[in-house]
Amino acid sequence: MRAYRLPVAGALLAVLALSGCKEVGPNYKAPAMPAPPEYSDNGHNGNWSVATPADTAIRGDWWAIYQNAELNDLEQRCANANQNIAAALHAYEQAHDLVRENKASLYPTVSIGAAATRNLISDNRPLHIPGTATNYWDFLIPLNISWEPDFWGGIRRQIESSAASAQATAADLANTRLSLQGMLAVTYFQIRGLDLQAQLLRSTLDSYQQSLDLTQYRFKGGLASDSDVEQAKTLLEQTRAQLIDLGVQRAQFEHAIAVLIAEPATSFHIAEDPLVGDPPNVPTGIPSELLQRRPDIAGAERRVASANALIGVAKSAFYPNIVLGASGAVESTQISQLFTAGSAAWSAGPSANEILYDAGRRKAQLDLAIAQREQATALYRQQVLSAFRDVEDQLAALRVLEQEAAVTGRAVAAAKRSTELSTMRYKRGLAPYLEVLTNQTLELANERTAASLVTQRIVASAQLQIALGGGWSSTQLPSN
Repeated sequence: MRAYRLPVAGALLAVLALSGCKEVGPNYKAPAMPAPPEYSDNGHNGNWSVATPADTAIRGDWWAIYQNAELNDLEQRCANANQNIAAALHAYEQAHDLVRENKASLYPTVSIGAAATRNLISDNRPLHIPGTATNYWDFLIPLNISWEPDFWGGIRRQIESSAASAQATAADLANTRLSLQGMLAVTYFQIRGLDLQAQLLRSTLDSYQQSLDLTQYRFKGGLASDSDVEQAKTLLEQTRAQLIDLGVQRAQFEHAIAVLIAEPATSFHIAEDPLVGDPPNVPTGIPSELLQRRPDIAGAERRVASANALIGVAKSAFYPNIVLGASGAVESTQISQLFTAGSAAWSAGPSANEILYDAGRRKAQLDLAIAQREQATALYRQQVLSAFRDVEDQLAALRVLEQEAAVTGRAVAAAKRSTELSTMRYKRGLAPYLEVLTNQTLELANERTAASLVTQRIVASAQLQIALGGGWSSTQLPSN
């Protein structure tokens, strides 16, 4: 490395000549991402397109479509109190502060100080003049100004990179909020689905108790065996055990929601309220822009932009480092003369440094920046592909579960009718109790499947909205 001082006049000419230099490094262009022309899931219409978020897309609280006041309240509490969301918010604040720090590099640094020292000079120093003072005060107030003009754009590229990183962190915050609030909605619906199962089992227990009473009555009349009575008791107690088992799952889901809203699990409870009805319709002709509103995709794209700007930072290291500096001070051995004209001192001028040899260090840093951009690009494209998959998965789930629910509904109706017929035959002595027992078991199994499908369908509906970004828009990213 070699440093050299330019004459003042020559330095000023050089500064003027360099003032027209542009930023080094490639200007950012969003990575191209081929997209499927249409949905692959049969029965749904719509087209995919390259990411072009539209301001007219649906926004707001996506869970409000379910018209559940308790869910709305829980979602708000999650947004306000969840500690993972709070941590993501502070991560964005840190990234924003880094942008402010980098922007400060565009401006001069000015410092001022003050010193008062008492000095003693050796009587035995070389060239000492006998009779001169050997101790004195030195009062000094220095002022220094230093500025490194961003001739090559390295600082501006660093600002560009940190600003894109801050936007990526803001997208991470939105994605964290979307994921956690989506998890809360899904867990809430699963609790309500368990409540539906519990309602079904309680109703079934009443029916099984009636069957046991009937069997015991027939046993007393000599029309049924003690084996029939024990089988009826077994089915009743098995069903009661299934109802109790639901309590374990429900408690775990309640505890999960308690964590999401930052409340102690020991004091949190959700009252029972069975899930009913079909899930609300999420339009299958969703504009392709909605998919591109996913914050995870926005975050991945912003990280490509950040990595691209760092290439310019690495390239700027190949150019001279030019600093404009000036310093001044007032200095005196007597404080009363500190601010007189004779106490003033100053110096000003540019300096420049150029690295002549670094064994390939700067080239390695440039190659590293390029490789990091390519990695970020690959991750962005993978995120887009994953988003396509997520939406397709939930569209397929909604279609298939709807078909399965219709078939299961017919199975439930047939099972109920079969149980009614076999019970009538048993009362008349025309059928063994095993036939009743078998039909009751099949009926309960089909009813529990139907109840489970109610939950699965509304969960798939919520997951589809999450996959579509929950109404978030990349226009909400801060400009920094």
